[in-house]
Amino acid sequence: MKYFLSLVITAVLSTSLFSQSGVCGQFHRKYCVFEDSKGGGNWQYNAQSKSGLFNQGMVSKLRCVIYKGMDYRISVCCETILGEKVAYKIYDGRTNELLFDNKSAEDVQTFEFQSVSTRQLVIEVMVPQGATEKDKHKSTDAACVGLLIEHKITDKQGF
Repeated sequence: MKYFLSLVITAVLSTSLFSQSGVCGQFHRKYCVFEDSKGGGNWQYNAQSKSGLFNQGMVSKLRCVIYKGMDYRISVCCETILGEKVAYKIYDGRTNELLFDNKSAEDVQTFEFQSVSTRQLVIEVMVPQGATEKDKHKSTDAACVGLLIEHKITDKQGF
């Protein structure tokens, strides 16, 4: 009987954890704007893209590697109950130097840049406290946030 009870508890916990991670697991693929689908260039999906369930006031960091000779586009998207603006910062992974802060760039949700060297970045995503809007069908405590990373080979310039 103990074996059966522990098996049931394990199954319930596993299902609960799986459904929580599955709620937002591919949010960035579905809701963040993937520009290449609109004929906007040779942008490719980068497998370092992620989505997750965020609570109000939550901060999460993602390490990613960028390569020399590539252009990158980073887009942040979220469920509308969080509002439309999620804050994010990009740091150098080795020196912790702040490279970009969307708050100082009028809260842009998309940032494009060219990499002149291969290095590691840390992308910090912050959901503001009290940012949710009332929605009778969803909890205002948490919502999905997506971080879409796209890349392409830098275009040749000059002769």
